[in-house]
Amino acid sequence: MTVLSTSVLSLAVNISLYIVAVAMLFSLYRLLAGPAVPDRILALDTLYINAIAALILFGMYLGSSIYFEAALIIAMLGFVGTVMLSKYVLRRDIVE
Repeated sequence: MTVLSTSVLSLAVNISLYIVAVAMLFSLYRLLAGPAVPDRILALDTLYINAIAALILFGMYLGSSIYFEAALIIAMLGFVGTVMLSKYVLRRDIVE
């Protein structure tokens, strides 16, 4: 890679990190001030997705692959958590 493309990539990752941080703040606001439980579940799911994006971007920024593995773990836990919360809202019982 040339120096120009490396600096452009670094700039794009930095700008993306700030944008994802703002999106996380918006999701956190909706999680705390959501008018209904489904809105809060959706905000929590969005917060998981933003955390995954932030970890991947931070891993690109540092050049480390450990952050990608952490993002994969958060993705799996986020999916299971969203399914459990949705099941609880629908039936008021998690285990059938």
